[in-house]
Amino acid sequence: MAAAAEDPHLGPGPDEDGSEVSLFGGGSDSDSLLSDDSVLPNYRREAANGSPAATLYKACARNQLHSLRRILERGVTKDEVEEVDINGWNGLMVACCKGFLDIVYGLHSCPFLDINVQDNEGNTALMIASQAGHVCTVMYLLNYFPGADAEIRDCRGFTALIKAAMTGRNDIVAALIMAGADIYAVDATRGKCAMDWALTTGRYDTSFRIRRLILRPKAEQFCESYVPEWPELGHRVTKATAERTASEKITQRLKNTFSFRIPRDPQDNGVLDHMVRMTTGIHSPLVTTGCHPLCPTSPPEVGKRRLAVPELVRKYTLREVEVGAVCHSDGSVSLIPPSVPSSDSIATACCAEAERRGSMLSLASTKVTSFIPRGLARRNSVFPSGCIPQINVSRSADATPKKEKKKKKKKQTGYLEPPQWRYKVLKEEKKKAENENDKKEKREKDKKEKREKDKKAKKK
Repeated sequence: MAAAAEDPHLGPGPDEDGSEVSLFGGGSDSDSLLSDDSVLPNYRREAANGSPAATLYKACARNQLHSLRRILERGVTKDEVEEVDINGWNGLMVACCKGFLDIVYGLHSCPFLDINVQDNEGNTALMIASQAGHVCTVMYLLNYFPGADAEIRDCRGFTALIKAAMTGRNDIVAALIMAGADIYAVDATRGKCAMDWALTTGRYDTSFRIRRLILRPKAEQFCESYVPEWPELGHRVTKATAERTASEKITQRLKNTFSFRIPRDPQDNGVLDHMVRMTTGIHSPLVTTGCHPLCPTSPPEVGKRRLAVPELVRKYTLREVEVGAVCHSDGSVSLIPPSVPSSDSIATACCAEAERRGSMLSLASTKVTSFIPRGLARRNSVFPSGCIPQINVSRSADATPKKEKKKKKKKQTGYLEPPQWRYKVLKEEKKKAENENDKKEKREKDKKEKREKDKKAKKK
């Protein structure tokens, strides 16, 4: 078997002595890239003691959404928003580290908030969320925070993509690449890109994911022009139904008899590959999609930066976005009318009750100022807009059927029986004899009582 070093795709892999993983060559744990304390500080949990937070930073650190809304409603100053701790982390960075998605969503309307601000080591909120492994937080930062730069580097020269690759965050790596992050960006110390760092730290699944994205740089199934049909279906059906000669039948039978069934990866453009691409498409006949892309004519693509929703709203008018799908690449507007109505019409058509329209985390919430017009609000799985579905639980009228008792199988003869212990046989015989004695005594007692009754009856 060939060694891993001979594979051009896998590379040399991590060193056994750990010198390859150390950035500056030191032997301390703080210099290791694989130690969590070197990149994510160990924050102690603050004692909330049930009281609401008074500052923006404390509300974010304690995950108090109501306190954050109250603070944003009364207004905040620039100094209050820029409040940091000893590591240079503001409230947004702490929320991204701990995975407080509600807090991150509540901060979208916070004034004076810089998404690209760096801490003492040069980390941004996007870097922290990427390295911590919070996929929803990373996606929300990329889609709804304008100006989120994925190419900012820390003091070591690492980008958010390199940090996610060296820690093995496969989904985050894919999200950053499809959002336009540079795959070939290298760090300032070693000169390695995200693929090299994934191989160095032994994240072979991450390197395989990056290679697959490079081979297929465009997500075609998220475009309206994608047709969920298998191109090779007709050719394979014709080949399977065609008549075979006698020699071909014998050859196929020999292959089926003597071939070894070894598990293999799915083939490109094969059955499994087609099923995955078809079921994840926006026009899939098998899965009902709960969301609709804002730019269906411009699907995500490797190397193409995706504009955030507030950037699209500022760049184009509401009429342009409603009439056609805005393209991310050149800013052109296609004249394809959207097939999904707005959230207002959806909410009115679904239910007439005003209490069930919208939710606490709805994009059209009145407590937090919305960053997107209500006419552009779409249904999504993270922050639903429109009406809340009403679920009625009713009890079945039919009675629950009782389970039938299993009938004991008759003892089959002609088979070997397991041996019985001697003490068990004696115990069963003794118990059987006692039962027979009890029955005999009971019969004698009944006869005696009957005789006495007969004598009393004769005397009378």
